[in-house]
Amino acid sequence: MPVLSTKADEVARTLEDEIVSGAIPQGQVLRQEHVCDRFGVSRTPVREALQRLEALGLVTALPNRGARVRSISSAELREAFLIRAELEGLATAHAAPRMTPEDLARLDAAEERFAELTLELRAQMRSGDLRNSSLVVVWMAANHAFHDVIYEIAALPRVEQLAKSARRTFIGEHVWSARGELDELFARNDLQHRAIREALAAGSPDGARTLAREHVLSSGRLMEAALEVAAARTRPPDWLSGGPERADWGAAG
Repeated sequence: MPVLSTKADEVARTLEDEIVSGAIPQGQVLRQEHVCDRFGVSRTPVREALQRLEALGLVTALPNRGARVRSISSAELREAFLIRAELEGLATAHAAPRMTPEDLARLDAAEERFAELTLELRAQMRSGDLRNSSLVVVWMAANHAFHDVIYEIAALPRVEQLAKSARRTFIGEHVWSARGELDELFARNDLQHRAIREALAAGSPDGARTLAREHVLSSGRLMEAALEVAAARTRPPDWLSGGPERADWGAAG
């Protein structure tokens, strides 16, 4: 894959965040000319950016048109979280004896930011007033920032690379549609961050590994629950099962 230019890297990073969070929904076609207009760039960096997204498994190329955002199956989602659980457990255990007071301060700052955004997200979901996707994008970035501090301290670059690849699961719009049904799970997610922080502060590799692993698996269950809620809301009634065939936006290429 070609080395990305600065502009291509910026386009790819922005689109990746929006796809992973669900701001750009599954099935959406990313037309080259529209992406060029949005970012004010030529077709070359856009082509490079879309190639990167395809390599990450986020889009399927459409010849001479651009790319279509892929959907993700429950099985694919589950496998990604199983991989993440083991890798993040390993990284967190490795980071535990390496933590310094300065590292803990950075982790605390990341957790405080995540906790604030989690409260805001839960409030908007409970009220049915999730006004736009930008909050989910920022919340997701704050969640990643907490774990990224741990990856940096663990200093296991290959483990970090694989774990970050596995965490590119993109069902954000389903999380929004689930709204209040997942409030308890979102609250638990934040509490688990705090428990991981305490295990790291205590320098406990075994405790940190167990808590990190369970945290990722719990997050996976949250995502699966979101998919189930969304599917229940969008599933057509039985009497429609013999009706006109619906467009399948979920075909993975």
